[in-house]
Amino acid sequence: MTKRICQKLEAVYPVCQAQYQAVLLTASGSGAVEAMLSTFSPFDGKTLVLCNGVYGERMVAMLQRQNKPVEALMNDWRSPLCLLQLETRLAHGGITHVAVVHHETTTGRLNDLSAIAAMCLRFGTKLMIDAVSSFGAEWIDFANWQPLAVAATANKCLHSIPGVAFVIAHEQVLQQQKTAATTLYLDLQMYYREQRHGWSPFTQAVQGFMALEAALDEFHQLGGWQARRQTYQHRSEMISAHLATYDIQPLLMPTDSSCILKTYTLPDGIGYDFLHDELKRAGFTIYAGQGQLGGKVFRIAVMGTISDFEMQQLLVQFDKVMEC
Repeated sequence: MTKRICQKLEAVYPVCQAQYQAVLLTASGSGAVEAMLSTFSPFDGKTLVLCNGVYGERMVAMLQRQNKPVEALMNDWRSPLCLLQLETRLAHGGITHVAVVHHETTTGRLNDLSAIAAMCLRFGTKLMIDAVSSFGAEWIDFANWQPLAVAATANKCLHSIPGVAFVIAHEQVLQQQKTAATTLYLDLQMYYREQRHGWSPFTQAVQGFMALEAALDEFHQLGGWQARRQTYQHRSEMISAHLATYDIQPLLMPTDSSCILKTYTLPDGIGYDFLHDELKRAGFTIYAGQGQLGGKVFRIAVMGTISDFEMQQLLVQFDKVMEC
């Protein structure tokens, strides 16, 4: 089963199959990200983390806990990552690895990884991607971006249950004997050596593996990441168009947002707790703003098996809230 799941994960983006292999572990998405950083971020180099939200900053905290050389390139949460700053810093030297979040769910921004990857290739810097909330619904260009590793999870766009995560890494680095891992449990190279034969160095969440394999079968039968992206985009556009009738505006421009999650400014006179609780009573869960955006915005994700009827009911509930 482990070997089958790894093959099905690699087939999500078939172009990666020639050079990359998946490694499974029992963890949350953050566990996959931390395993990626633990295994591949070096002690004898420095990792530059590009931050424009909570999850970029979380990677900085992970590397600090690992006592590894790390530097953060901070950007305003409402802004795209600054390519000029990145170019200047890479040109200065001393950076061996770059870590970046693909879909920063703090705001719903889809960071421009094509430009970032091209810059990393130009400077010979290895790229690590947190794709926890984008894998399976947004394009990840393994061929042109040439990432060192991509971390993701079963329970977001793949529609499985929490508890299983994975890293798709370049085969050459997985085969190296030397590891930079700071913990035994998060050493991806050890998992890779065992999983090539169908085993695992630790007890895995077997029920989660079974769910993931079923979810991947459904994912491929329904048309893969392109079909999933189209479905999410349709749902997001329905919500945005309806909220616009109440002058509830998205925090980001549509071209900057993912298809998966969008952030909206709270309407005048309606607090987040009231909006959340009214929708919750009707069976719908929205997300609060994080950190500096707390109390100013709300977020709506459209992942999962959601029917057209349920989408319409969400819009009806928004109407009822706005009439209060």
